[in-house]
Amino acid sequence: MELLNFLNTSYTAYHTTDNVCKYLLKQGFKKLVMGEFWKLETGGKYFVSRNGSSVIAFKIGKKHSFNICESHTDSPSLKIKGDKLVSGDIIRLNTETYGGGLLYTYLDRPLKIAGRVVVQTANGVEQRLVTSKYNVVIPSLAIHHNPSANDSLSLNIQRDMLPLFAQTDTELYKTLSDGNVLDADLYVVPATEAFYSGANGEFLSSARLDNLTSVYSSVRALAESKEKCISVAACLDNEEIGSGTRQGAPSFIEQVIESIAQALNMTEIDIINAKENGMVLSVDNGHAAHPSHLEKADIVNKTLLNCGIVIKHHVNYATDGLSSAIFKKLLSNFGILYQDYYNRSDVRCGSTLGLATSRQLGMKTCDIGIAELAMHSACETCGAKDIDIMTAGLKAFLSADIDGTESEVVIK
Repeated sequence: MELLNFLNTSYTAYHTTDNVCKYLLKQGFKKLVMGEFWKLETGGKYFVSRNGSSVIAFKIGKKHSFNICESHTDSPSLKIKGDKLVSGDIIRLNTETYGGGLLYTYLDRPLKIAGRVVVQTANGVEQRLVTSKYNVVIPSLAIHHNPSANDSLSLNIQRDMLPLFAQTDTELYKTLSDGNVLDADLYVVPATEAFYSGANGEFLSSARLDNLTSVYSSVRALAESKEKCISVAACLDNEEIGSGTRQGAPSFIEQVIESIAQALNMTEIDIINAKENGMVLSVDNGHAAHPSHLEKADIVNKTLLNCGIVIKHHVNYATDGLSSAIFKKLLSNFGILYQDYYNRSDVRCGSTLGLATSRQLGMKTCDIGIAELAMHSACETCGAKDIDIMTAGLKAFLSADIDGTESEVVIK
């Protein structure tokens, strides 16, 4: 899976999942179906998807304990509210926010419409992946009409964030599909292609680095790992809006674990032991110290680009001293760089999948990521080296045997 192409074509969670599934098939993974009884073999490679927007892949090792890395397939964007358009001299799309995007970064840049449409068929309905062949744009208000814009800019989502669609009557769905579209999940997303920047190409800039870089690293690491246990890469939808869906964490992971356990004839106590002796890595990007705003970073702990995997510490994260130490020891065994992130005490901290799955699965969990700047912008920036470092760290984790007891954890 080539990184830049993955970033450029994974416009939505649906596109991301489609790209991941195609990659897994090329890597020899077998597709399974939820609700069917699975026949699993030691050394086998499998994956299952849900809703077209989440995918969980796994390998079966000899030891029945779970090493899980989880990431999310969705990113902040503008969601289109149906096919009814806002009329006027220029017809506009009617949008609302999906997740907490940095809205001003969507102005005056090429955007695409992407997602899925659900079309009527002779036997029922069928979902189809779509991407507009055309771009749309959201023009900002000229400085002459908003002279205080450089001092303070306030955007109203219903007034200021509606993309220009057409000047003549045009049906939205017909520009995307020739089928009879009954409904759709469509988003307005940045269309700018990913690019390397800096005098030495040391930075990578793109939309959706949060959290496509984690999906990319997780899936690549699983494909390249030499599993000793049951190694899992879970790429899940709807993290940006709370994960409270059937395709989000933790429900999907729990159901996949139950299906694996049933196929391997594991008892209830076997499942408890498999979780106890395993571990979860919640892989989601973290904040780098911004060179223009160092006052936003912790006063002594600063995370930097191209300086390795970020281990994230906060009450909003699932990391504790034990899970952090286990992961640090594993990384040290392979000489993989890492750094600690602590939030500035008077600055709001975001959340991840970690706490939700830790609570649901009852497993040791550590929140990690790579450092980036301009999180939730239409163009985020990270260190170009950090993605390979993360892939190496996840590969080491998915290839490890973590034997957990109350007094000591042995890493093999």
